[in-house]
Amino acid sequence: MPLQVCNTAQLVCSFGAAPSALVVLPINRVLTSNQPAANIMDHKSMLNIMPFGVCTSLANPTVASATSAAMGALTPMPCIPNTPSPWIPGAPDVLIANQPALDNTCSSRAYGRGDSIRHARADNASDSVTYRTNQTFHHRTSSLPRFLDHELLERSGFVVLA
Repeated sequence: MPLQVCNTAQLVCSFGAAPSALVVLPINRVLTSNQPAANIMDHKSMLNIMPFGVCTSLANPTVASATSAAMGALTPMPCIPNTPSPWIPGAPDVLIANQPALDNTCSSRAYGRGDSIRHARADNASDSVTYRTNQTFHHRTSSLPRFLDHELLERSGFVVLA
């Protein structure tokens, strides 16, 4: 079963030399594993997706230019992620800030083509989400017994919606 992705999840790019960390700002007021939960719109370069070391994709204009200048020898250049489209496919049955949640099966396309950015590990993924809207706390989980979730949340002062 897919897991919810949150801030600091490790990402890898098929053309990057090093892993990167996902940055999710707490603007959606949704937490999972005590970290801001991500949705498919958390795809912005240099805000949510940090560089992957050096890039070897010829779709990257700096790599193409350096390779051309080197008489066709592939010349890696510093990575500046270009992710114009949201993560796909998302979790349409779980909405965070009116957008599908980002789970560990999603990927993004750098430069709008086949360069794939995906989640490297599920260490920063969770199947439990607690979020706040209009002073009511909601909890969605699939791995813990339902009675335990409700009891724990109610003892903590949360209002649990079935």
